[in-house]
Amino acid sequence: MITEFKFPDVGEGITEGYLVRWSVKAGDKIKEDQALAEIETAKAVIELPSPRDGFVIKLHYKENDEIKVGEVLVTIGDKDDLTGKGARKDSGTVVGVLEEVEEVEEKKAQRMVLATPAVRRIAKNMGIDISEVNGTGSHCKVTEDDLKRHANGKSVIKQDSDNFGDIIREPLKGVRKTIVKNISVYQQTAALVTHMDEADISELSIIKEKGIKLTYLPFIIKAVIIALKEHPFFNSTLDVKKSEIILKKYYNIGIGVDTKDGLIVPVIKEADKKNIIHLAEEIKKLAENARSRTLDLKDLNGGTFTITNIGVYGGIFATPIINYPEAAILATGRIQEKPVVVNSEIKIRKVLPLSLTFDHRIMDGGMAARFTNSIIRHLEDPGLLLLELR
Repeated sequence: MITEFKFPDVGEGITEGYLVRWSVKAGDKIKEDQALAEIETAKAVIELPSPRDGFVIKLHYKENDEIKVGEVLVTIGDKDDLTGKGARKDSGTVVGVLEEVEEVEEKKAQRMVLATPAVRRIAKNMGIDISEVNGTGSHCKVTEDDLKRHANGKSVIKQDSDNFGDIIREPLKGVRKTIVKNISVYQQTAALVTHMDEADISELSIIKEKGIKLTYLPFIIKAVIIALKEHPFFNSTLDVKKSEIILKKYYNIGIGVDTKDGLIVPVIKEADKKNIIHLAEEIKKLAENARSRTLDLKDLNGGTFTITNIGVYGGIFATPIINYPEAAILATGRIQEKPVVVNSEIKIRKVLPLSLTFDHRIMDGGMAARFTNSIIRHLEDPGLLLLELR
């Protein structure tokens, strides 16, 4: 019996993906739930399992191809279907058995290449057929150095040119395509405004220097949650069709992680119920998984407010774009030592820049200032935040 396995709807509005690599080849005998392929969606790289035992009759896409939800990814059948003895599926989408068998043999002859999405992108930009490159990485994986060595031995094909010279056309896909889509939605529909201020975190820095091996981010998350509870409109979404502001009574904090594929925002669920130590552990795990693209889709869904750190790259202030469909986002900048007036005296203090972008359709400037002041107040007097460490 022939089964046409289609790219399933994995939820959260995902309508397409890109084939990173096949885990099987045409002619392979497979088991139910065995991994068939790795698919890069806008949010994660996921493995698609086989729906049944059987044999791979046909792979319908090549690596790096775009796949729409609902399109046939792989045809699975019984052993007789490989030889043309089995019953054919008359669906108008699978060609005759003889043609399928020919394609099976062709697929068998093709070399399966191991490489990361980034290396595949570089190969495409360099005009290199990655199947012709000898991989020297783990399990013969093709690396960027392998591409360079291969390019030195042959001419590199130019991708395209305009009126002034050679150019490279980079496909807009995956994370970057979603970023473009979401930003476009917000820029066209929302009234985005950014409020900027500074927090004196000298006391918090002293606590860190006394042996608490944590970054500032868990403390910032705790301060933000307190402010969200005091100012609930910043933990909301806007339903324009129903003319309603939906105030969230749960606090799922997204953390912006810079990856080679773009900004990915894993979400800490029920962050208000976790102490600072647990937050630190979860931040580390989610960031590592984001950079390796091994996040589960559930780790990327359900956010109510996002924090992103530009300070790690030297930035001070910014105008961050809200993570759709949330109502606000906070960017933290580079901590600086600055002269500050304290009790009529000028002292050198550690100052954290804060940039809050919010949807002016829901909040106004006064609300943004009060929300930010609440964050600042708790960062400047971190005693209450530290009670959870005892």
